[in-house]
Amino acid sequence: MNDLVTTEWLASELGAPDLTILDASWHMPAANRAARAEYEERHIPGARFFDIDTLSDHDAGSPHMLPPADQFGCAMVHLGVRQSDRVVVYDNSDLRTSARAWFMLRHFGAPQVAILDGGFAKWQEEGRPVESGYPPEREGDFRAEAGGRVVVKTQLLQGMDTPVLDARGKDRFEGSEADPRPGVAAGHIPGARNIPYAAIYNPDGTFRSPEDLREVFRQAGADPDQPFVATCGSGVTANSLIFAAHLLGNDRARLYDGSWAEWGSDAVTPKALGPA
Repeated sequence: MNDLVTTEWLASELGAPDLTILDASWHMPAANRAARAEYEERHIPGARFFDIDTLSDHDAGSPHMLPPADQFGCAMVHLGVRQSDRVVVYDNSDLRTSARAWFMLRHFGAPQVAILDGGFAKWQEEGRPVESGYPPEREGDFRAEAGGRVVVKTQLLQGMDTPVLDARGKDRFEGSEADPRPGVAAGHIPGARNIPYAAIYNPDGTFRSPEDLREVFRQAGADPDQPFVATCGSGVTANSLIFAAHLLGNDRARLYDGSWAEWGSDAVTPKALGPA
């Protein structure tokens, strides 16, 4: 299985006994959309709902931070995910949240994880089959172990030689737009470069070509072949940058999981305004 699969490929594989499909849709509260309710109404046949809000560390001070490995593993068993399966994740979100699920599954030890190119929007546009409700329950098998794909705030404060790439939109990065979360300052981590996650995608939600992706990184002053730390608002859209680098053969990118929700709410952390 490729890391990025087409709707045609997935349609031909539906019902395969070693295939797990996960709907990883998530939306910002201001979107007034309910991802789980939309999933219940319509999803790819056999898909299970990967709840990004639920699958986080609720004891952490910032949203969407990775849960402990044992909690993630238990959640995957309950969800019916088998670690040996080929896992395909997709979303129906403007935030392209399947990249977050892809990162989490790989971080915790799933060896075969792919993203559906174009997501559920492309699937529906092509008139492919959908179903409602939930698939039959099944017992999963997932022994999660955390990988070394994450950096924490103290590492960034102490100084790292690795560039920081911020996936938020230009206005939030520069600080001309207020952060949507109360108590979170505007701006960005000093020295960070800005690659809005939307730049990674074509207008139809498919990933841009490798040549285009390289150019997106270069225009931001970043080398797509070198290690970097990805950040965003709450550790979700940053994963689009990490997946884009993965498509280009670079698996040395890491995630600042706390992202700006953590950094911007800390009175001690330095903050920069304006362009990179």
